[in-house]
Amino acid sequence: MSFLKNFLWGGATAANQCEGAWNVDGRGPALTDVKTGGSVNSPRLVTYIDKDGNPQAQPDMAGGIPEGAHYAVLDGYLYPNHDGIDFYHHYKEDIALFAEMGFKTFRMSISWSRLYPNGDEETPNQKGIEFYRNVFNELKKYNIEPLVTIWHFDTPLYLEEKFGGWKNRKLIDLYVRFAKTCFTEFKGLVKYWLTFNEINNTIMFLDIFGQKVTDTDFQNAYQTLHHQFVASAKAVQIGHEIDPDNKIGCMICGITFYPMTCDPKDILLNRHTWEKNIFYCGDVQCKGKYPTFAERLWKDRNVKLEILPEDLEDLKKGTVDMYSFSYYMSTVVTTHNVTDTVSGNFSAGARNEYLQYSDWGWATDPTGLQYYLEMMYDRYEKPLLIVENGLGAFDTVEENGSIHDPFRIDYYRQHIEAMSKAIDNGVDLIAYTTWGCIDLVSAGTGEMRKRYGFIYVNKQDDGTGDYSRSRKDSFYWYKKVIASNGEDLA
Repeated sequence: MSFLKNFLWGGATAANQCEGAWNVDGRGPALTDVKTGGSVNSPRLVTYIDKDGNPQAQPDMAGGIPEGAHYAVLDGYLYPNHDGIDFYHHYKEDIALFAEMGFKTFRMSISWSRLYPNGDEETPNQKGIEFYRNVFNELKKYNIEPLVTIWHFDTPLYLEEKFGGWKNRKLIDLYVRFAKTCFTEFKGLVKYWLTFNEINNTIMFLDIFGQKVTDTDFQNAYQTLHHQFVASAKAVQIGHEIDPDNKIGCMICGITFYPMTCDPKDILLNRHTWEKNIFYCGDVQCKGKYPTFAERLWKDRNVKLEILPEDLEDLKKGTVDMYSFSYYMSTVVTTHNVTDTVSGNFSAGARNEYLQYSDWGWATDPTGLQYYLEMMYDRYEKPLLIVENGLGAFDTVEENGSIHDPFRIDYYRQHIEAMSKAIDNGVDLIAYTTWGCIDLVSAGTGEMRKRYGFIYVNKQDDGTGDYSRSRKDSFYWYKKVIASNGEDLA
C-alpha cells in the first residue's frame, strides 16, 4: 500500500486548548486566557479594563484593545481555556489511551508562559520544564514520538501588553531564548519540532470577514510576520546546533482555493489568493527568501517593512527541514457578487455547489487535500506532514455510554484515501495527526460541543462535567487503521 512502513500516525492538540491549569505551578497568563467562550453565531470576546477602570469586552477579531487599557480576567465571564480538558492532570491517562489506539506520534505544544511566565525572564520556570519532561517520558514509555509546536497562539500576556506583541522586534530574541530552552532541556526526548502554528493566519485573517481593514493593519501584520520569520529561522539554526538530529518544520493553515468561474479575472484572483495566503509564508520558510510577488503584496497596501541586512541572512540560513500544515476544508473565490456564502475555520467565501458542509460551515473536500499535497510537494520538495485534519461535530452519549460517530469515521476515511492517492503520485508524506484526537476547547468558538476527538471528554460549554474520558466508535476504527498502516479503512 501507499503508506511508508514507518509512517507517523497519530493525533494533535494544543497546550492552550487542552492543558488547563492556567495559573498552576507558576504559569503566567497568555492571550488565550482572556478570551471568553463563544459559538458559531456569537464571537469569542477579549476582556479588559479600560483606561478609566471600567471592565470591557470586545470581539476577539476586533484587533488590539484601546490605548491605556489592560487585559483582565473579569467576573461574570466563562473562560474555557482556563481549564481546557485538564490534560495537565490527566496526561498519563490520555497518553495511555493514545497508546491503546496505536499512536506512532503525538503532536502537542509547549505553553510559552508555562516556561517563562512573563516571557522575558532570564531563567525558566523549573516546574514547567518538569511537567513537559514528564509528558515526553510518558510518551517514550509507549514508543510514541512527540511532535512539538513551540508557539501555538499563546504569547505570554505580559509581552502583549509591554511590547505590543509580535509587532515589536524585541519578541524575536525572547522567542529564541524560549526555543533554545526547549531544544536544550528536551534534547533526546524530542526531535520533531514546528516553530509557529498556522503562521499565515496573520495575513489570511485580515480580510476574510469583510471587516474594514486599513493599510496600517496590513503594515502591522506583515511586520509581525517578518519578525516571526526571523525568529523561526534563528530557532532552526539553534535547534540544529544543539542537536543535529532535530527535524524542524514550518506549519501553515492549509486551505485549497478554487476560482468560482472560468472568468479570467477569477483565475487571476485565485492565483493571487494562493500567493498571499499560502505561498508567501511557505516560500520564506522553505526557500529562505521573500518571493517575487511579495513586492506586489506590500505595494498594494503601502507596506514598508523594517528589514535589517542580517535578517535576510538569517532567513537564508534558517530554512525548515519539512513542511507541515493543517487542512480542514477548501473555499471559493470570485470577482463576482454572490449571495450564497459560507464560512468555517476562519475562512469565508462563496458556497461550492459540489461539496457538502458541516454544521459550522466547513466544506468536506478530500480531493482538495490531494490537490494541496501535490501542489506543495512539487513547490518545495520537502517531506510533508498533515498535522491537523478533522471534523468538529455534535456527539450524543447514549444511555449505555456509547458514542456513535459514523460521520467522523467517514470524514477521515475520505481524507486518508486522498492522502494515499497523493503518495501514489509521488508525494513524500511522512505523518498524519488528526486534530483534536481527544475533545478539547475549540480555538475559533471556545466551545466544547464542537467535538473532534476519538476520545470524549465530559466537559460542557457551561464549564460543568467531571472530565471523565470515554472511547467513541471512531476510537476503535482509527486503532484498526493504524494497525493496518492505512490498509483497512472499512
